[in-house]
Amino acid sequence: MKYLRKMTTLAAATLLACASSSAWADGIGASLLTQQHPFYIELADAMKAEAKAQNVPLEVAIANQDLSKQLADIEDMIVKGVDVLVSKGVLPAIQKAQKAGIKVITVDVPAEGVEVLSYVGTDNYKGGEKAGELMAQVLNNKGEVAIINYPTVQSVVSRIDGFKKALEGHPEVKIVAEQTGITRAEALAAAQNMLQANPDIDGIFGFGDDAALAAAVAVKSAGLQDKVKVIGFDGMQEARDAVDNDPIMVGVIRQYPDQMGKKAVETAVAVMKGETVPAQQPIEPGVYTGKAQ
Repeated sequence: MKYLRKMTTLAAATLLACASSSAWADGIGASLLTQQHPFYIELADAMKAEAKAQNVPLEVAIANQDLSKQLADIEDMIVKGVDVLVSKGVLPAIQKAQKAGIKVITVDVPAEGVEVLSYVGTDNYKGGEKAGELMAQVLNNKGEVAIINYPTVQSVVSRIDGFKKALEGHPEVKIVAEQTGITRAEALAAAQNMLQANPDIDGIFGFGDDAALAAAVAVKSAGLQDKVKVIGFDGMQEARDAVDNDPIMVGVIRQYPDQMGKKAVETAVAVMKGETVPAQQPIEPGVYTGKAQ
């Protein structure tokens, strides 16, 4: 996530047209987190493409990472009577949609504290396991590892849990430090602190692209580019380019926001047609270790 996505996340909500003989009234309304992050751009583009393919109107509003604006956007879309409402998956937004009788589909980050119709997103735990296995591999199953975390986001918690679980199978790879670093600047400071406190660190796992890219900068600044390996999560273009060109960045777990966007619209349309949809729709991430991949 680039994170972040740091906050990262985007979700989808779906409204069944209550008493209409037509398939839907005004199509899909989407309230997106931002237009600045590549993850959300890919997600939105995929939604637009699928809505066009399904011949369903799609109206997009950008929340600019402002919850009050997002809630206002959702209220406006409810008044307009859209059939599908796509919104960032935070609890107040979900509750507002559900209070209006809207069925919710979360995308990228699962909802907590509220039941939703379906979740479409990366299998973050599996991705974390893949990161752990890759770390063990590049360290030849022995070494000290640090983690840059974002513990208040459930998707990141799942990633870190999967990473740690994978390393349990490699007892000579030990986690010696873990700090929170949400923004790129915070992640840079966290990486610098951990490298100074633990001079024998061999690898760093960043919860998202920003964290990993910041860690790579810290490693290079410390003169440890021939020793410390960094692995990230998200797989946006900047991170993949770093893996291709920077020996410090040895890999990144790659999410597929285009698949999420397409699946979210497919699911919303299925709901509007009265079809049953799966409660969980995980998308397995890939592992990118260079251009050959």
